[in-house]
Amino acid sequence: MLDGAHKPDGQDPLIKGAARRQTEVQMCQAVLPCHANHRGDLGAGQLLKWMDTTACLAEKHAGIACVTASMDDIQFEETVRVGQVITIRAKVNRSFNTSMEQVGIHVSVQDVLSGMQKKVCLAFSTFVGKPTGSKKVCLTLVSVPVSAEEQLEHSLASERRRLRLYNQGAFAKLMQDYHILNSNTEMTQVESTELVLPPNANHHGNTFGGQVMSWMENVASVAARLCGTFPTLRAVDMFKFRGPSTVGDRLVFKAMVNNVFGTSAEVGVKVEAYNCQEWNQGRPRHINSAFLIYHTDEEQQHSFPRVTYTTDGERRHRAAIVRRRIRLAKHLLSCKDEGPLSVPWDKGNQLQVYLGYNNVATLTILAAKKDWQASSISNKDSLCMRVEMDVHAPAFHAFSLLSDLCLRPQWDQHYSCEEVEKADEEERVYHVKCPPINGESGRDFVFLLSERQPCKDDPYIVALRSVTVTAVPPQDDYIRSETQCAGFLIWSKNCTNCKVSYYNQVTLGVLPYVVGNLAGWSRCMEDTASSCIAFLGRDVLPVPLHTS
Repeated sequence: MLDGAHKPDGQDPLIKGAARRQTEVQMCQAVLPCHANHRGDLGAGQLLKWMDTTACLAEKHAGIACVTASMDDIQFEETVRVGQVITIRAKVNRSFNTSMEQVGIHVSVQDVLSGMQKKVCLAFSTFVGKPTGSKKVCLTLVSVPVSAEEQLEHSLASERRRLRLYNQGAFAKLMQDYHILNSNTEMTQVESTELVLPPNANHHGNTFGGQVMSWMENVASVAARLCGTFPTLRAVDMFKFRGPSTVGDRLVFKAMVNNVFGTSAEVGVKVEAYNCQEWNQGRPRHINSAFLIYHTDEEQQHSFPRVTYTTDGERRHRAAIVRRRIRLAKHLLSCKDEGPLSVPWDKGNQLQVYLGYNNVATLTILAAKKDWQASSISNKDSLCMRVEMDVHAPAFHAFSLLSDLCLRPQWDQHYSCEEVEKADEEERVYHVKCPPINGESGRDFVFLLSERQPCKDDPYIVALRSVTVTAVPPQDDYIRSETQCAGFLIWSKNCTNCKVSYYNQVTLGVLPYVVGNLAGWSRCMEDTASSCIAFLGRDVLPVPLHTS
């Protein structure tokens, strides 16, 4: 079934009003002078504390006690000032066996006089169940999402979890690319000790995670100011809790400027905990670490001074460069409207995992769009096509065939294809050639294919986007074309049937092959869909009957 076209409206779904479900919590706070720094801005430590408090309130979904395990990278987009109102929304996107991902922790600020509301930041926090005795932890599953926004976040949660599990290995491999530096010494270290009192603990008796975050930001800001400036916190990387601390523990916060990059600097913070016995024996417990990125204010119009490091700082210096590379890779992939559609692909580059994540996430977001209907083509808005097919074949069978582009010429007359290289079991690069049409030269594409098998109730995913590969340069006989987003979502209906949805965010390179359907004088896409249904239904093994 051809549903027509959809124009993305670009509206942030988190801003839209929606009835709060049981897994959602909202907190509003007026920013008072006691919450602000010397410039009258809301302290970042206080904001992190409020964010963790709101996320903890969503613990009611789990049915058991939970503690903060980590908080994904945070990017602060707006400065909050005294007199404004902060709104923090947290919602459980998805729960797994022993962990659940909370969200958005979505933070917005409203000016009470003008009524203007702006987004401050968006974070994803992971909580883990706290076992009691020898009983195995098993969290309550999140109910089936109802709205399109909930379905989208539910699907993306599993992909974010996969990326979190990959990060540590990718970071270790990237560190091998940098050599030891010869450096002098300049101390930028700061150390602070805090005693955990009852007001600093949560209802489980552990030190409240938000309080630890606030203390970490405070000591990091002091370290950043040793560079001779008053910077502003703009991002937080790799916030991870490694273990608990309790009332009576002494927490030692150690901060150091790891590296500077012009107008930004990275400060690493390590938290060690001691009880009375450990304090006397000098045996600390490493319970937390994070990396905070500070920027100089625009009105200051100067950069951080260059700093040099101790021997221990050499490793920190190299690690800061690696983390910055990862941040830049994520930023470039998120800038959808800037630069060419194709991005470079290098099998040996550890950062390519983020390209695969972006490929799957872009298709998932496109599929979650609403109000699919026929509309005219605009220069400003991309035209998005959806074709739905009911297939008499198991979902995994259809997924296996559609994820191999070399099989596509058997049902699509516009395709001839060869595999260029295989990165791993889930990412491959293909070179696709399409025949001439309307008297023009033929077109060719270089696609990155990312495939994902479902996690619980998710669909099978086959995502495509254009990349550039040095092994496949443009050819004289073909017009090199690009696709920003295309692919298949395959939903299982039962053991013998599935629904296949094909999506394509049409670009100029694809337009000649679909314009006939839009004009009404061609049935090419309908015929191709029929061929696809017949192809997927061939050679399906019969399901054995179970008799008692």
